[in-house]
Amino acid sequence: MSLFQFLRILWAHRWVTVATTACTLVGAFIAILIVPPRYEAVSRVMLNILKPDPVTGEIIGGAAQRTYITTQTELIKDYEVAGKAVDQLNWASSPDVITQYQTSRTNGMDIRRWLAARIVGSTGVKVVSGTNILEISYRASTPTEAKNMADALRNAYIDSTLDTRRREAARTADWYTVQAEKERLLLNAADAAKTAYEKEHGIVMQSDNTDVETARLRALSTQGAVAPAMIAPAMPASSPSSAQLAQLDAMIAQASQNLGPNHPQMVQLRAQRASLAQVVAQELSAARAAAGAAASAAASSSSALQREVAAQTSKVIEKRDKIERLTQLQADVNQRREQYNKSLGRIAELRQEAAIADSGITVLGEAVTPQKPSFPNKPLILGGALGLGFGLGVLLSLLLELFGRRVRSIEDIQGAVDVPLLAIIGGPPSDRRTAKSPFGKLKLPGRRLSRRKVAHA
Repeated sequence: MSLFQFLRILWAHRWVTVATTACTLVGAFIAILIVPPRYEAVSRVMLNILKPDPVTGEIIGGAAQRTYITTQTELIKDYEVAGKAVDQLNWASSPDVITQYQTSRTNGMDIRRWLAARIVGSTGVKVVSGTNILEISYRASTPTEAKNMADALRNAYIDSTLDTRRREAARTADWYTVQAEKERLLLNAADAAKTAYEKEHGIVMQSDNTDVETARLRALSTQGAVAPAMIAPAMPASSPSSAQLAQLDAMIAQASQNLGPNHPQMVQLRAQRASLAQVVAQELSAARAAAGAAASAAASSSSALQREVAAQTSKVIEKRDKIERLTQLQADVNQRREQYNKSLGRIAELRQEAAIADSGITVLGEAVTPQKPSFPNKPLILGGALGLGFGLGVLLSLLLELFGRRVRSIEDIQGAVDVPLLAIIGGPPSDRRTAKSPFGKLKLPGRRLSRRKVAHA
């Protein structure tokens, strides 16, 4: 079928297309008048997923962000959030709502659940592209109801998120409290076993996980390593008496130049020197004796230290098995204590989280009361009705033509019968090569016949 044939069919059945288009437009106009308008209000919140958590310090990143945002969009349309919104607006006690509830099919649901289901059906949530902002929309029959419910859903969502976080933190803290009590009992039992073993074998484990005998051996070894080396007795240093003797010798030498050997002054000086020399000799002898005693004491102390180290080493070797067992008991105690301390720290963190007031959500202003209804969309409905009516008219025209075929042009004859066209009968001779149509003069594909084709015909 050519384009001209198609257009001729449409023109022949033009009133069918006009009628279907008019009917769809009238139906759309009636629907606009009958269908009650629906107003949509939008409230926005921002998820603080890029800010560290005030308690744990964690940041949601990577693929976890998409999962978290998707989860939050589904939670907003959950019955728990819708139920909280019903409670905030006190809808369950409204007389009009009660009447609607009594006259509707509730399928055994209570009024709060029934209202929550209605709210979920009229609630929409979407993420602003490229951001972590959520748009919470609600459609209602009045602008005020749409605005109030959008804000109520936002507040209910924030409260529900905060309550869920607190509840989960408190439940986890209770579980950790039970575990910490069990760990405390195990710690006490391990500590009691270690203490009993120490009393039984006379071994005491110090705070640095070292027993007393081993610690004493280390101290003796360190003392022996840093002990001073043996020093040979040295000559005693000069004393005040020695200095006086040297000074007196200088005086005698100077006086001998002017005085004779029997001079009373010389005799007195020599007598002083003799007595002073005896004193210096006694001091020198005492100093040598003291140095010898010190050297002997040092040698004796070093030998005693070596003997003590050897004895302590033997004692440690004898108790090695017991010390190893005590070390294992002490390691068990340390492990139990570490687990117990970790549980206490986790409990404190969870208790703090259970009392937190930050929901991780920021409110971006209040919802705006809509001025125009979002449904019905008159331009869209009328445009759709126009397109639907025209398409339906075209379809009906083709069906009518299919069930009632007619020859409307030369193309129809040539398509129906496979014989050459000899002539067109009717009309003035000058118009035999053309035919009028509602679309103007169309060239007809008639052709001049040869003598052979005419004779054959």
